[in-house]
Amino acid sequence: MAVVAEPAVSTDDVEPVLHETRDRIITGFVTVAPIVALGVVVWQAWSHSLHWRDVLVFGVLYAATGLGVTVGFHRLFTHRSFCTVPAVRFVFAALGSMAIEGPIISWVADHRKHHAFSDQEGDPHSPHVGHGGGWRGALKGLAHAHVGWLFIHTHRGRRERYAPDLLQDPVVRFVDRTFVFWALAGLGLAFALGWALGGTIAAGLTGLLWGGAVRMLVLHHVTYSINSLCHFFGRKTFDTGDESRNLAWLSLLSFGEAWHNNHHAFPTSAVHGLRRWQPDPSAFVIATLERMGLAWNVVRISPERQQRKARPASATA
Repeated sequence: MAVVAEPAVSTDDVEPVLHETRDRIITGFVTVAPIVALGVVVWQAWSHSLHWRDVLVFGVLYAATGLGVTVGFHRLFTHRSFCTVPAVRFVFAALGSMAIEGPIISWVADHRKHHAFSDQEGDPHSPHVGHGGGWRGALKGLAHAHVGWLFIHTHRGRRERYAPDLLQDPVVRFVDRTFVFWALAGLGLAFALGWALGGTIAAGLTGLLWGGAVRMLVLHHVTYSINSLCHFFGRKTFDTGDESRNLAWLSLLSFGEAWHNNHHAFPTSAVHGLRRWQPDPSAFVIATLERMGLAWNVVRISPERQQRKARPASATA
């Protein structure tokens, strides 16, 4: 089961920040640079210089790094919804780091703290706490949950408290310590794949544009939307004591993470899409690993347990 704390707000919960200004500058650059690159993408499409290989590079890197976050950072390392061999743990830790959403141990600590205080004081990115009422408060809360919280360090999860298991894991510690290398390696892979497909430096650069900047832009904002939109819009299938919701249209782009109310109802479940009509690519990847003998102790929630926590059909909105 995931390592969580009792929901009592304390400064002991918060990770101390040694270089806040530096961290905010880096966060701002990682947030803004892909948006600036979007202008180049628009020009490229407008001038008819967009090539199929650019879309292919985007798709490959988006899937690889996205699953690194959803299967690796989230379901494997945060919630321990399945077990696997060290080599697979390393691959998912590295791929998740290439998504450039922060070092793995910090990511896990923040997310476990989110579950411990979901939509309460102490939640690092709730859109509902401390933002005021009315439409102004709603917009302020959504902005905070989507991206604003990344620039604030008053509720970030303390690594020693929320991720002590990962601090003792040599594989995870190595990937966490070398985060900058993996972030740059992901960009290098985008360039290399573009160059391999096109055979020119220009093809490598457009591969970097699509597999680097555009991929980061889309993946980051899909991830951010789980924190913001999936705590504000959608349907609540289960009683969870918070505002987590299922947002069907975001399910494929998020590799199944948008079945967020399902996830908050059963955090350790390896499967978030609990109904046949709820697509969950991340669960498919885990099931494939299981069939290959590379995953075991996969947590699945029985229909009876789901039924006990289900809300009446008339109250799911």
